[in-house]
Amino acid sequence: MSSLSADSIQPAPPAAAPANPRDHVESFARGLAILCAFGPDRPKMTLSDAARVTGLQRSAARRFLLTLCDLGYAVQTDRWFALTPRVLELGYAYLGSLRFPELIEPYLTGLTRELGESSSAAVLDGTDIVYVARSAAPQRLMALSLGVGTRLPAHATSMGQALLATLSDDEVRARYGRAPLQGFTPATITDVGRLLERLATVRRDGFALNDQELEFGLRSVAVAVPGKGQRQAVALNVATNAARVSHEEVMRRILPAIREAAAQCARAVALLG
Repeated sequence: MSSLSADSIQPAPPAAAPANPRDHVESFARGLAILCAFGPDRPKMTLSDAARVTGLQRSAARRFLLTLCDLGYAVQTDRWFALTPRVLELGYAYLGSLRFPELIEPYLTGLTRELGESSSAAVLDGTDIVYVARSAAPQRLMALSLGVGTRLPAHATSMGQALLATLSDDEVRARYGRAPLQGFTPATITDVGRLLERLATVRRDGFALNDQELEFGLRSVAVAVPGKGQRQAVALNVATNAARVSHEEVMRRILPAIREAAAQCARAVALLG
């Protein structure tokens, strides 16, 4: 049985306010809070739901929801509000600027075809990873549906650990502070000190192996492709069923394949300039 559910995935932490408060548009931030309140566990909300989740007054939540409807990003049916496909334009603007999907998808498809396992790519956003490309195998491994835009906690995922390892220890501490990390299984790292020890191992080995830290039965391995200039680092991973694919097979068969795919991606990224 899986321990992971949509409710256990926390929303992205708000970005730090600008140094100059005059540069912070509070109404815009509140509107984004309404937009981000929707998710796999809340595909639709009432006005009361939106106010409760965001902490906004009902009158403010109502104005923001109706504005989203006026702009075509949401639709109202009776007392329920839901997002429309137009909201994908916001995410695709970011993905289009990355050029990662077009660049990486052929390598992910090749990995899935060669290994018969799902493969994915993600970038780091705060303490989460965000999926930017994915090639799914026929068998489904996770209870939570995965796709472009899915967010998962970085500390509990192989791609997250691979990406966190590209940062300094001070940068990692700054992101997590002193609060305990959320646990998903008994294997989850829930202490920042232990996480830093793991990241040191990832840097040394050049890959991150995650063994049922996010969900029972899920074993995955990831390799980071370093960023260049303003381009973010991206991680590639292959996810397997722990009961079907042993640790030894991951190291012998899967890791070399994902390392080769990551090396090819790194060369392709370098050509982008």
